Amino acid sequence: MNQTDNMKNVSNSKENNLQADVVIVGTGVGGCFSALNLSEDLSIIMITKSDLESSDSFLAQGGICVLHDDDDYDSYFEDTMRAGHYENRKESVDIMIRGSQDVIHDLIGYGVDFAKENGKLLYTREGAHSRPRILFHEDITGKEITSKLLAQIKTRKNIQIMEYTTMTDILISKGACAGIEAETSDHKKIYIHADQTIFASGGIGGRYKHSTNFPHLTGDAIDIAKKHGIRLEHLDYVQIHPTTLYSKKPGRRFLISESVRGEGALLYDKNGNRFIDELLPRDVVTKAIQEQMKKDGTDHVWLSLEKIPKEIILSHFPNIYQHCLEEGYDATKEWIPVVPAQHYFMGGIWVDSDSHTSMPNLYAVGETSCNGVHGKNRLASNSLLESLVFAKRAARKIMSEKQMNKATA
Repeated sequence: MNQTDNMKNVSNSKENNLQADVVIVGTGVGGCFSALNLSEDLSIIMITKSDLESSDSFLAQGGICVLHDDDDYDSYFEDTMRAGHYENRKESVDIMIRGSQDVIHDLIGYGVDFAKENGKLLYTREGAHSRPRILFHEDITGKEITSKLLAQIKTRKNIQIMEYTTMTDILISKGACAGIEAETSDHKKIYIHADQTIFASGGIGGRYKHSTNFPHLTGDAIDIAKKHGIRLEHLDYVQIHPTTLYSKKPGRRFLISESVRGEGALLYDKNGNRFIDELLPRDVVTKAIQEQMKKDGTDHVWLSLEKIPKEIILSHFPNIYQHCLEEGYDATKEWIPVVPAQHYFMGGIWVDSDSHTSMPNLYAVGETSCNGVHGKNRLASNSLLESLVFAKRAARKIMSEKQMNKATA
């Protein structure tokens, strides 16, 4: 069905039909920040395919980038462009960087607790960054940010959250998006009618055998967009993270954050020799690891944290340390086996600088969208920032259009 009116197919049952000013598909940082930046006099329905904690936003370990100071702009811009192989949309990169400090201010206002030293924010560095510009909360930055945003969401009386609800299609009226079709956990079909719709449903990791993503994130929004002729972009731009904990167990791979290498961790082959500069962009490091594994005839390479003081490992990376311990590896005393795995989707539903898709009344934010910030390869710790900056812009655009419609009514 391409740009056709499917509203006539919607059930007339009041029980199956819900009404909202805005419906948001996804409850990660993109969905939550969009909702929090919308006026509280708007009715908002948010749906998520699983429970609230099962979004990839919760899994982000390393941190969130921010413009360190005015002198940092040129190097931050260049680092992002270089990592993306200069295929980035320059306007989007500029918007993200210039919007970063306001977003961090917002997050701190919502209670996000970033690491500090002597009362000042503490910055760390990751691969392909020319200087430290990453804020963090231990090695669970995504969980810290997302949980605090969700706590704010739950205080808003105008926001309704529906867990275990899967979007199955969109509603279209006169060529514009008019809401979504969805299915609940008990297989009940519902229709959420809305003036504006925001896709914030994450990436495509569930389609891969080895991924750091939750398995239920299968790119549903991408399939629906394709079905309706909504513009897509760079569907082949998939990032493989170089270091996930090697395991023979099935299921999601556990990420070993790039900030571990930023703090001095080294990669070794089976003979204990370094074979790559650990701070090169992710795709370069991934390729080197894959080539080394093939050369050595192994299923993994080794990551050594021996150059990182034990107190730093335990304070900065407690979650990583504990998980490795549960798998039988003490990261303070021995090397840990790591292997590349699918991690992030740089392509997606094409959006403009306000996160608007090619279909009227439909927006997309976060990993679901492609605003061109990341180019062909994402710079470490730009994902949370990009999601937040452009989620805020989507909300602001929706609000400005609401006001404009009121003025012309």
